[in-house]
Amino acid sequence: MSAKEKKSSGMPEFLRRFFVALKRQPSIIALVVLLIAFFYYSLNLTHISDTTAKIQGPGMGLSGFATMLFSMLSLVCFLNAFPKRKKPVIPMVILMFVMFAVIIFCDVRYSGLIMNALTREVNPIKLDASTIYIAQAYNVLQNHIMLEGVGVALVLLLPVYTKLLRKINTSITVEDNGKLDVIDISGED
Repeated sequence: MSAKEKKSSGMPEFLRRFFVALKRQPSIIALVVLLIAFFYYSLNLTHISDTTAKIQGPGMGLSGFATMLFSMLSLVCFLNAFPKRKKPVIPMVILMFVMFAVIIFCDVRYSGLIMNALTREVNPIKLDASTIYIAQAYNVLQNHIMLEGVGVALVLLLPVYTKLLRKINTSITVEDNGKLDVIDISGED
């Protein structure tokens, strides 16, 4: 078929292929957001570690470790929960949501320990140029909570936007060149 014989649905070919891929596996949208959250936390882990070493609050190290561990494991659960072109695996989905809850709980707990260290009556930690990483760690945790929340919302809304994606017309119409009546497929000589 030549380029003249195909008529697209009114969108550029690369965009049509992108939507076809999304229609086949719509869970990729939530996966991308969860990957962004994981990389955001991972790439800012220095601020978290430095804050843990400075404040040394009860359970801070464990909270940071649990957030990192369950972030990786939740991605593995996500990949196993939504196999290609198959129904979701319910035990993996449940396990994934438990891990999301643990991640958000650890982030909230760690943020609370930072606030307690900054506002305590005895020997509060002062934010200045040498301890600015504490404020950066707090901001990282708040942003990570929001990114995880968006990822959880996208997983929960997966059935909704799957139906919306299927309504997008990505079909290609093929025109007849007028020579189909000449072809004999009857097998008679």
